[in-house]
Amino acid sequence: MELRNRISGIAHDTNVGRLTVFGLPKPAFALHRLFGPLAEAGINVDAIAHSIEPGGEHADCSFTVAEADLARALAITEQMAAQLGATAVEGDSSLGKVSIVGLGVQHVPGLAAQAFAALESAGIKIEMVTTSQVRITCLVSKDRLAEAARLLHTAFGLDSPQDEDEAASPESKEKEKVPAGAHNKHQRAETDGVACP
Repeated sequence: MELRNRISGIAHDTNVGRLTVFGLPKPAFALHRLFGPLAEAGINVDAIAHSIEPGGEHADCSFTVAEADLARALAITEQMAAQLGATAVEGDSSLGKVSIVGLGVQHVPGLAAQAFAALESAGIKIEMVTTSQVRITCLVSKDRLAEAARLLHTAFGLDSPQDEDEAASPESKEKEKVPAGAHNKHQRAETDGVACP
């Protein structure tokens, strides 16, 4: 199937806060103790990236929450990080999510590489990547989020004359339906998935 036909749209979301815990020590880097109190506080954690530092004695962990929960999540995480012996905690509300949406996009060879190339060619830094069955999502600077969405829209041919003609026809409403849990072109969306560190 043509790549363009596998993609339902490009979505973006500004409701993002990221926290990073640096220098979590062994054993097992105590991730359950880090995330348990957040769950008890009713704070939903989305993308998670966990990486072990050279030498294997410490690890860094980044994750995202809704921006409205960032202050509470930061306070809880700082408390737990201190108990666990981590070296520092950082909160960041300057990022947003831009997503390629379509059923089975995770299994399309070359799709992620094409998206990364489009963003990087414009000098847009990708901070994190998450994937699910219906989305490939990049965290980028909120200041360049709208630009990132336009670049991906163009990179995958979603602003071609054919697309515009279809959008004007009654049949286009059926064609533009997206999988459950996804949103139409340029509509903001929450992202669920497993992080790719």
